[in-house]
Amino acid sequence: MSKKPYYEVDGFKLIHGDTFKELKKIEPKSIDMIFADPPYFLSGDGISCSAGKMVSVKKGEWDEKIDINEKHKFNRKWIKLCYNILKDDGTIWISGTMHNIYSIGMALEQEGFKIINNITWRKLNPPPNISCRAFVHSTETILWAKKDLKKAKHKFNYSVMKELNDNKQMKDVWDSSLTKPSEKKYGKHPTQKPIAILEKIILASTDENDLILDPFNGSGTTGIVANKLNRRYIGIEKEIEYLELSIKRKEEK
Repeated sequence: MSKKPYYEVDGFKLIHGDTFKELKKIEPKSIDMIFADPPYFLSGDGISCSAGKMVSVKKGEWDEKIDINEKHKFNRKWIKLCYNILKDDGTIWISGTMHNIYSIGMALEQEGFKIINNITWRKLNPPPNISCRAFVHSTETILWAKKDLKKAKHKFNYSVMKELNDNKQMKDVWDSSLTKPSEKKYGKHPTQKPIAILEKIILASTDENDLILDPFNGSGTTGIVANKLNRRYIGIEKEIEYLELSIKRKEEK
């Protein structure tokens, strides 16, 4: 018998555990949409800039650099599990940087997905490159994919996206600032995504009451936005501190 969720209220469920084990417990073809922001595997001895200060790029043990073959094996494994639980007409969104997105793109195709769009998130206020030996890293990539099945028709709320874009077709470059301080008042996750980005993703590819899953819950932004937009949510996270952070955000009055 499966253990009880770490937290569950109002269509917002958090599961504490290893995503590889927990994804196997999810009912096959039961999820309408998946958003994932997996480890970038970029942490090491380097430095970056945050709030005008020099900081280490070491985010945690879960983000330590690994061999390219191990990285790709990791990505194929969790993406395959996501394929099994996603409905045939469902879609998956995966965020990443140059450190992992090329492996993810290949893994998606190898595990039976077809990429619909390559979204570029253009950060309006990126931190400077303090090494002065490369261009400023001001973008992230979000891949949107569906199962590569002839009869599968994915959901795309075209009219909603057009309305949000001054009645013009929305392009695949999205401008947004970094995550606002107000979204981090209960604590922060090192790769926390802005609410504005998740709002577009969820409005574009789901309807009310759809079930959304995030296999790397982090600070719970996907779930916070899902509930705000009247969608149901399941988040999987192995770090207790981030589960507690997600709960604080959910219970904010």
